[in-house]
Amino acid sequence: MFENVSRRQFLQASGALVAGLGLAGCGGGSDTGTASDGGDASSIKVGVMGPYSGDVAQYGLACRNGAQLYFKQINADGGVNGKQIELSVQDEKGDATEALNVYNKMVEDGVSAIVGDVTSKPTIAVAQASVADNMPCVTPSATTADVISFGDNYFRACITDPFQGKVMADFAAKQGYKTVATIYNSQGDYETGVNGAFVEQAAANGITLTSEQGYAQGATDFNAQLTAIMSDNPEAVLSPNYYQDTGKIITQARQLGYKGVFLGADGWANIVGSDQDYASPEDLEGCFYDSSFVASNDDERVKKFVEDYKAEYDEDPTNFCALGYDAAMIVAAGLKAAEEEGAEAGSDDYRQAVIDAIAAGTVEGVTGSISYKGTGDPAKSTLIITFKDGAEEIFDTISA
Repeated sequence: MFENVSRRQFLQASGALVAGLGLAGCGGGSDTGTASDGGDASSIKVGVMGPYSGDVAQYGLACRNGAQLYFKQINADGGVNGKQIELSVQDEKGDATEALNVYNKMVEDGVSAIVGDVTSKPTIAVAQASVADNMPCVTPSATTADVISFGDNYFRACITDPFQGKVMADFAAKQGYKTVATIYNSQGDYETGVNGAFVEQAAANGITLTSEQGYAQGATDFNAQLTAIMSDNPEAVLSPNYYQDTGKIITQARQLGYKGVFLGADGWANIVGSDQDYASPEDLEGCFYDSSFVASNDDERVKKFVEDYKAEYDEDPTNFCALGYDAAMIVAAGLKAAEEEGAEAGSDDYRQAVIDAIAAGTVEGVTGSISYKGTGDPAKSTLIITFKDGAEEIFDTISA
């Protein structure tokens, strides 16, 4: 029975016991026993968490910027049911233990929902902990399959690793490639997830896998793996890694004389116009990767978002910025429904109403139309992005 009592319920019960004993002034307690639990009468508390320092800060900061922009806009438009969104923005430094600490702090502060986490391992840690509190959470970008497997309270705005691997294997078949190789970070959940799904689907599509080369986290010299790959001269090479590694891999492959096509997944987002040039436009020409967003998309909703983002941050948004924006939009839709039901912000009923609304609703985001069909995985389309004359452009759209 005790296992069925959420940590939130336990804290509330503890607070009631303290009050009953006439104890006061213990410090650290913020529960006022009113709507202030989830914000005061004019606000709703929402958590935004991610890595804002450390090795993967670029992803967390991008997601945070997108989420903050959306909440700023909705507050400027009058908020949710007339209430302002009050954000608690916390840095988990890309560490699973820190992510749990941040999560616990947000719960104790009375947030009604969370945008986050960002990368897979910290998100899994938070997803496991959040089940006991039935806390509505929407990760912008954690693509590993396990994230939404622990409870019905966790959703994501992004597509999954297995989906991306399948999409790119189907795309390879559609392009007529008969032979492919792969090179991937064998210590990364994201990279191994996409690679595994690609290999499985490529085989199902009749494509011959000529070589599957893993490398260690932090590697910078890929010549040995590329030399092995090139000995079979595959028509295409999948590099389902983040853009820093992929840029180096493509550069070194071209230096070795490989002229075939490289394929990738959404970790390539930012490979052009990022903090430094990891691959030249000439080396990327004619390569492909899948992604939910590209700033050059001429869709009116995307154009408006790009315009607003540039006005706010003086730079073009990336895929992660757009996913942060959409994750915030999904959370806000849930909050709106809970408010319309008259639930008290911060209460168990309120959190359940948010979850139910997200599960049943559809959000028209800047990364596409997002809905959920019985799981926390979105049913949404994805884009195939290519490089032409030094710029990214949409090559194809894959329907949900």
